[in-house]
Amino acid sequence: MTRAYDIIIRPIITEKSMGGVENKTYTFEVDKKANKTHVKLAIEEIYGVEVEKVATINAKPRPRRVGRHAGYKRSFKKAIVTLKKDSKEIEVFNI
Repeated sequence: MTRAYDIIIRPIITEKSMGGVENKTYTFEVDKKANKTHVKLAIEEIYGVEVEKVATINAKPRPRRVGRHAGYKRSFKKAIVTLKKDSKEIEVFNI
């Protein structure tokens, strides 16, 4: 992979993902080609934190309809990142 900002696309801020912030667990949308090692190094470089564990999930495209037009939502990959206990928090999720 090339740059850290090419690997991490955006943070995913939903009600469910915000529940893990207390346990230092954060969710990000990442590049489909990135593996756990790439994600760990990118998070550490961008946010200056220490990553303990990374879990990745491939979200499949789901069918959607608008009137009589049918299609699919896009597929993407997300990573759930757990930080070490003594690491600082990521400011993006402190809303």
